[in-house]
Amino acid sequence: MRYSQGVLVSSLLLGQAYAALPPIVMKGTKFFFENGTQFFMKGVAYQQDTAAAGATTGNTKFVDPLANEAACKRDVPLLKALKTNTIRTYAIDATADHDACMKLLDDAGIYVISDLSEPTLSINRDDPRWDVSLYQRYTSVVDSLSKYSNVIGFFAGNEVTNNASNTDASAYVKAAVRDTKSYIKSKSTRWLGVGYAANDDPKIRAEIAHYFNCGNQTEAIDYWGYNIYEWCGQNTFTGSGYSKQVDFFKNYSVPVFFAEYGCNDLPNKAESRIWEETTALYSDDMTGVVSGGIVYMYFQEENNYGLVSVSGSSASVLNNYKTLSSVIATVKPSSTSSAAYTPSNTPQACPAVGSDWKVKGGALPPTPDNNLCECMYTSLECVPRSDTKETDYGTIFNYICSNDKKACAGISGNTETGVYGAYAMCNAKQQLGYVLDAYYKNQNSAASACDFDRKAQLASSPSIKSGCTASLASASSANDVAATATNAGSPASASTSSFAAPVTMKNLFSMGDMAVGLYVVVAMGVGAGMVML
Repeated sequence: MRYSQGVLVSSLLLGQAYAALPPIVMKGTKFFFENGTQFFMKGVAYQQDTAAAGATTGNTKFVDPLANEAACKRDVPLLKALKTNTIRTYAIDATADHDACMKLLDDAGIYVISDLSEPTLSINRDDPRWDVSLYQRYTSVVDSLSKYSNVIGFFAGNEVTNNASNTDASAYVKAAVRDTKSYIKSKSTRWLGVGYAANDDPKIRAEIAHYFNCGNQTEAIDYWGYNIYEWCGQNTFTGSGYSKQVDFFKNYSVPVFFAEYGCNDLPNKAESRIWEETTALYSDDMTGVVSGGIVYMYFQEENNYGLVSVSGSSASVLNNYKTLSSVIATVKPSSTSSAAYTPSNTPQACPAVGSDWKVKGGALPPTPDNNLCECMYTSLECVPRSDTKETDYGTIFNYICSNDKKACAGISGNTETGVYGAYAMCNAKQQLGYVLDAYYKNQNSAASACDFDRKAQLASSPSIKSGCTASLASASSANDVAATATNAGSPASASTSSFAAPVTMKNLFSMGDMAVGLYVVVAMGVGAGMVML
C-alpha cells in the first residue's frame, strides 16, 4: 500500500478534491465550521464486519466502505435521512479510489473520521510496537483521505490499552499520534485531527485520558473518542453514569465525543434501543463538554447492533433506525460561536507510573526512520543469511537477548523508565542484524559468534554509506543510554555462549515485519514493563 513520493506530495498539496463542505476545525474543546458555527457530531459507524467496544472479529480481511460506489449509492441516502453528519470507518484500502463515495457523502453533508490501522497492521496491545511498516500504513491512509474537505481526521488507535494489564501499549499509540500529526503538518495545508478512541475502564479511566492529553501538545491527541455503552434502555443522566463522564471531562483541553455508543444489552438487542441517551447527548447537560457522538452501527450483523439490514443492492431500515430517526430529529444542541468562545482549559498532568499505569509521561518510542535502519544494516559485519526464515528469528533473538542483554539494548523499549533503543522502530530483519552484529562484536568478533547454525554470516562488504555518519552516531548515543538502563537490571540467568542452541518459541508472529514476535525477555531482568521490539 504505497505511493511514489511524487504522488504522495501532489495528493496533499493540490488542495481539496471537492469544496462543497467546508473543513471542520478545532478550537479548544470544541469543533467548528470555518464560518464559526459550532459542529456537533451526529454520527454512525459505517463498516461491515467490525466488532463493538474494541473487540475483534478474527477476520484479517476487510472491505473498504469508501471504495464501493454501488454500496455508497445504496446507503448514503439512508444516512442522510437519519440526519447523519459524520461516519466513522475502521479500515480503508489506501490504494483504492475513494472519489465516488467521498463525493456522495460530501453532497449529503456527511464528514468522515477514519481509523488509521487495519487488521494486520495495527498496534497490538499484547506485543506493542511502532515501526516502519505501521508508519507507512498510517501515513498512506492520511495521503489517501486528506485531499477530501469532508474528512475531519483520524484515530491512531481503538481501545489498544483496554485494562491495567496492557497500559504499556499506550506509549506506542501516542508515538503514532505524534508522528502522524507531524506528517500531516508537513504535508497538508489545513487542520486534520489525530485522536484516540478508548473504552471506559474505571481502573485506568483517569490515567489514560490524562496521558494522551498531557505534555508537549505536538505529541498529544487532538480529540478524545469514548466508546461507551453505559446507558441501556430507560435510564437517566445520573443513573447511567453520563453525569460522571461530563464531570470528569469538564476540564479536558481538547474535544471529547462518543466514538461509539448504543447499548444493545436489551431483550431484543438492537431493536429494543429507544435512544434516550441520544436525547441526553445533545441536551444542555452534556453539550458544554461533549461534542456529540457516533452510533454503533449501520450494518445489522451477527453482533446485532445494526440500524439497517443490507442484501446486495437492497437495504431495509430496522425499527431502531426509525426510532433513532424520530429522536435525532428533535435534538437541538445549544452552541456557541467560535468568535464568542475563548478556551480556558489546559492540558492534564501526565500520570505517575504505578501499579495500574506503566508508562512514563514525556518519553516516547522513536519515530520510524527507514533510512536510519538501512544505514545501520549496511554497516553491520554480522548479518542474517539471505535464506534464514523469519520463523527462525525468534530463536536467535531469544538466545542473544537472554545471554547478552546489552546486545539487545538498541532494539528494546521500557515504557516505565521511558528509555528506548534507537532501532526499536526498524523491521525484524534489520533488528536481527543489529543484535547479531552486537553479539558478534561483544564476543571479540570470534568467527563462531556469527554462525548460529548457519543462520548468520559475515557481511561481504560492510560500509557506512554517505550521509549516514551523523545519524548513526546519534543512534549510538541513544543506544548507550539504553544499554546503561539495561545493565542496571539484574544479571541474566543464562551464561554467554557462542552458539545459539534451539529454543522453543511461543506467540511468534510470521506476518512480514512482525516476525520478531513475543520472544522471552524475563531472563534479561530489565523490568516487567520492558517490551522487546
